[in-house]
Amino acid sequence: MATIADVARIAGVSQSTVSHVINGTRFVKPETEQAVRDAVARTGYTPNTLARALARSSSNSVGIAISAISNPYFADIIRAVESECAACGMTVFLADTHDTPEKELEVVQALHQLRVDGIIMAPCSTDGVGALRYLEDHGIPTVLVDRLASTKFDQVGVQNAKSMEVLVDHLVNQGHTRIGMIPGHTGFATTLERIDGFASAVRRAKLQASECPVAPGSNDVDSAARSTIEMMSGAVCPTALVAGNNMTTIGIMRGLKSLGKHVPDDIALVGFDDFEWADCFEPRLTVIAQPCIELGRRSAKLLLDRIKEPGKAPKTVRLKTDFIVRNSCGSAAS
Repeated sequence: MATIADVARIAGVSQSTVSHVINGTRFVKPETEQAVRDAVARTGYTPNTLARALARSSSNSVGIAISAISNPYFADIIRAVESECAACGMTVFLADTHDTPEKELEVVQALHQLRVDGIIMAPCSTDGVGALRYLEDHGIPTVLVDRLASTKFDQVGVQNAKSMEVLVDHLVNQGHTRIGMIPGHTGFATTLERIDGFASAVRRAKLQASECPVAPGSNDVDSAARSTIEMMSGAVCPTALVAGNNMTTIGIMRGLKSLGKHVPDDIALVGFDDFEWADCFEPRLTVIAQPCIELGRRSAKLLLDRIKEPGKAPKTVRLKTDFIVRNSCGSAAS
């Protein structure tokens, strides 16, 4: 394996000059710089990035701790973060939390051991425990994205409660009085905010809370399907359903299919999150669309700013959503 001494010998310069060229730490005459780069290419020398990070207390890298595999919603956010960081010369390490507190803490610790300069995380843990506690205790520059779980950190999310109210208002304006909600993952910040928005809209419309049930949180498509079947088989049979996120929407569709019910002929359906298939389903789904690219871009910018100025006050950013009306609410309220 080639060493920095090999590069210096072939280029005819000192090892310190090679280091300055590689790290950009001092001006080097163009002809000397070119000789060093030619020698690097000739020898195949690869700098020890960990050693450089230790020496400079910076690795020019950031970590993303997010449920990337189990929830495709985060794909656009991740791409936007990577694009924004790459434009600043930062490498991005992606670690999947699997949306469990234990795995989340594990991957945050692993990213910290890699000496990343900061972390962007969609937290499943709660304020003051697990990964959030670890990040706080170690003073790691951090931005929370999507799930706004602690004002101790910079955060970027959407107006969850207000957006959920828009969905319920749409159904109320069509005459529905029995509206059920199948929320997302139990305990997540987004789930709690969207449930609050649902309850607020029900109260404002003067609907009977007993006829607008909220199911237990759904961790995945299958649990959302089971919750749908249970709700539709109960004493109060809603004429419209509201899905708490993209995976829940798919679960509701699966549950309704098993019951032989069709949207919108038998029941109206609206969902939180637009996704690739929402406009391809039959019927086409009425949804709240989140600005995923902007969520990723803003979270990356906040993190880069936090790395530069670690002592400034944390900031919470709430982005607006879009309400997209399609044709999944055509059933008559009854």
